[in-house]
Amino acid sequence: MAHIALIGASGNVGTRLLKELAARGHQITALARDPGKIPAQPGVTAVRGDAADGAGLSTLLAGHDAVISALRFVGSDPATLIGAVRASGVKRYLVVGGAGSLLVASGQRLIDQPDFPAAYKPEAAGGAAFLDALRQAGDLDWTFLSPSALFVPGERTGKFRLGKDDLLVGEQGSSISYEDFAVALADEIERPAHVRERFTVGY
Repeated sequence: MAHIALIGASGNVGTRLLKELAARGHQITALARDPGKIPAQPGVTAVRGDAADGAGLSTLLAGHDAVISALRFVGSDPATLIGAVRASGVKRYLVVGGAGSLLVASGQRLIDQPDFPAAYKPEAAGGAAFLDALRQAGDLDWTFLSPSALFVPGERTGKFRLGKDDLLVGEQGSSISYEDFAVALADEIERPAHVRERFTVGY
């Protein structure tokens, strides 16, 4: 059992992570701007937290075994978040990443493809910048898990593939459910295999 702080626990991915980690018997501090949105479940303590308040956040994170960030990149600052984790004394930091910085067959990033949707570019660029910032954080045992291109609600199958920096594409294209993404990230917490690197999950 680990004591885990989850930033952004009320979001699309955060709620799935919370459910998965709680089901595995971990103790989770669920941080959200509105803790009232966090459903009551065993092992979960809902706490009000502001990701923009680095000093306040570091105090809330202190004493945990690991921190997970499940925030949108638009509107969040990697320097503030990484600084808060560093100041808290927690070494293990896992980030719900984006697919935009993954490489396609040409060796270029997905975000740099001419058909990449303009509406998603700000979020994808933010994710790429966050990954770059983590790669400079040599004092943290960080992990950045990128989903596949299509990242949507679905089923928890527990059946998926893992990769490193290349976009995973299967018979049905490039996709992963929030639920199976949560399984992959929870697995990484319990059996660390991608410390100080990015990896990806897809069908």
